[in-house]
Amino acid sequence: MQSHTSVYLPDATLDVLFKELQLGSELLRTLSLQERIHLIDRCAAGVSDVARPWVKAACTAKQIPNDSPARAEEITGGPIATVRFLRLLAQSLREIAESGAPRLPGPVTQHHGQCRVPVFPTRQLHDSLLFWPMKAETWLDPSITEQNIFSDTTELFRTGTPESSIAVVLGAGNVSSIAATDMLSKVFTENCAVVLKMNPVNEYLAAYFELAFKPLIDSNVLRIIRGGRETGQQLVNHPIAQSVHITGSDHTHDCIVWGQGDEAEKRKEISSPLLQKNITSELGNVSPWAIIPGHYSNSELHAQAETIASSIINNASFNCVATKLIVTCRHWSQREQFLDLLDSILAATPPRHAYYPGAADRFEYFNGAPPANRDFLPWTIKRDIDAKATPHLVHEESFTCVCGELVLDSDNEADFLAQVQDIFNEGIWGTLAASLTVPNTFRRKHAMLLDETLRKLEYGTIGINQWTAISFALMSPPWGGFPGANLRNIQSGIGFVHNTFLLNRPEKTVLTAPLRMHPKPIWYSTHRQPEKVSWDLLDLYVHASPLRLAKLLWHATTG
Repeated sequence: MQSHTSVYLPDATLDVLFKELQLGSELLRTLSLQERIHLIDRCAAGVSDVARPWVKAACTAKQIPNDSPARAEEITGGPIATVRFLRLLAQSLREIAESGAPRLPGPVTQHHGQCRVPVFPTRQLHDSLLFWPMKAETWLDPSITEQNIFSDTTELFRTGTPESSIAVVLGAGNVSSIAATDMLSKVFTENCAVVLKMNPVNEYLAAYFELAFKPLIDSNVLRIIRGGRETGQQLVNHPIAQSVHITGSDHTHDCIVWGQGDEAEKRKEISSPLLQKNITSELGNVSPWAIIPGHYSNSELHAQAETIASSIINNASFNCVATKLIVTCRHWSQREQFLDLLDSILAATPPRHAYYPGAADRFEYFNGAPPANRDFLPWTIKRDIDAKATPHLVHEESFTCVCGELVLDSDNEADFLAQVQDIFNEGIWGTLAASLTVPNTFRRKHAMLLDETLRKLEYGTIGINQWTAISFALMSPPWGGFPGANLRNIQSGIGFVHNTFLLNRPEKTVLTAPLRMHPKPIWYSTHRQPEKVSWDLLDLYVHASPLRLAKLLWHATTG
């Protein structure tokens, strides 16, 4: 009973499925740390075995040509991210077995009564060499002290007494590693047996997931289901299912949790959800990117234009953290130069097949005019928007390749940053991720002001000079919306996934990079040979050796 293609599953079939998962849940409760690690390692090997057909299937479904650099996105956002999660989590469990807790990459620091935990570069996987000088630290809830920075799960794994349960994971349809790592997070960090319902958009991946994660299926820890909305409703409403994880839109979330129409509004008013279970979620964002005015060299400006362009182009812009709003200062002397650079990079990039359902209609709505070709949508920057006249550009996630530019009238850099803080927190929908481009002189002169702004921004991930999706792919940082959402006002969701260091109550992650990185990162749309470098990186993660590292570095430096 590994998969089903029917829209409606017979009750008897569902009952058998959940009874098998109950067996898997009991197994999880009794597994030793070494047995968990062995299971993780077998899954990593399984992902490696199916990586090439997995990527080929995704490229075929998204109509990515054989010679397109976009193929690398399916490698990095699929098998690489998944293997990275498994490798890092296995190492954390080994360290729990050896010393009682995961070994962090550096010392925990305290600022304004809040623990800041370094989470990247990790000590594994050659991070310091391959991603230098990028770094990330996770800021924990102010109630957490250095004595309890790791979650209770860490102690339960160490003592061999973890509780277990059964979860339904409703998979995302856009990036293949999301469904995989959402499921794996539930299994290995929350001790849940999982039924993973594939999204109809990418249910072609089910066959590869069934092979990659066969050790979990054979252990009754995982079942993978194909199907649409009706199937999902059956699964989440089954009495044995104890929790549900949703990746998608806030509208999908509310339909599942509250129902539809007037009855849903009545339930919201009295805080009586239709679905009475533990619900976590990751629901997207109108992802903003503010550029602090100041002086940038031509190479810095071009590198940041490449970075932001890549955040729009990646996966045809069908990403919850694709940049959807660029915030600039009207009095910034390099504004037009930057926008022209951005436009030129986008114009030089062929449009992608609009594979996600409804994309052309959403494009017309957010662009204000229909596309010339509904199958291949143009990268579109709408300069100097009026947020009052087009509120949907700041209050609704477009999930298509339209990005607005919001121009602020600020007297100076500090005034601009204060306005950005207010707009990010109060004027834009979502709490998942936001980025800032910061001049080097500003970082030196106004370090305290920048730090204060980072403390006040209510986002689960904040990028400095870098796209926040990289934090998702790194897997050691927790990933999710800023804490504080609830079922009635869900924002970007509740809870975190990934979190391979098993940190206690993460609040946000700050990912920091220089204005320029060398060699050129493989996630740049302008990289010359990203597919070759991506396969080299996966090969290194699966079979580490000095020769493989040298091969990767050679190909990376010629990109």
